[in-house]
Amino acid sequence: MSYDDQNIFAKILRGEIPNKTVYEDDHVLAFEDIQPQAPVHVLVIPKGPYKSMNEFSTEASDAEIVAWVRAIGKVAEIVDAKGPGYRLIVNNGDNAIQEVPHLHIHVLGGRRLGRMLPKAD
Repeated sequence: MSYDDQNIFAKILRGEIPNKTVYEDDHVLAFEDIQPQAPVHVLVIPKGPYKSMNEFSTEASDAEIVAWVRAIGKVAEIVDAKGPGYRLIVNNGDNAIQEVPHLHIHVLGGRRLGRMLPKAD
């Protein structure tokens, strides 16, 4: 399946849809989620056309991978979540309910978040 350049994140990257930018560099854009699930909810996306973590991890350049990982730490610092803690979530594919076919990581914080999943028996 090829990259859908009409997905919402592609449109945000092209400036067709406004966003509340938290951080940006040559390879990464981080912006506030429009439907936040916590007081802090920022999406960090690569600027390249990567649909999934699988694709990004095998096809992105070293510079893109380093920039994306470092941007996550910078975002946590910018939103003051580094000290009290934060959660990172990447939904990858249909079983994970990935809603936008562009790789993105959710940075969530600003309160105690509780367990992600119930304990297995």
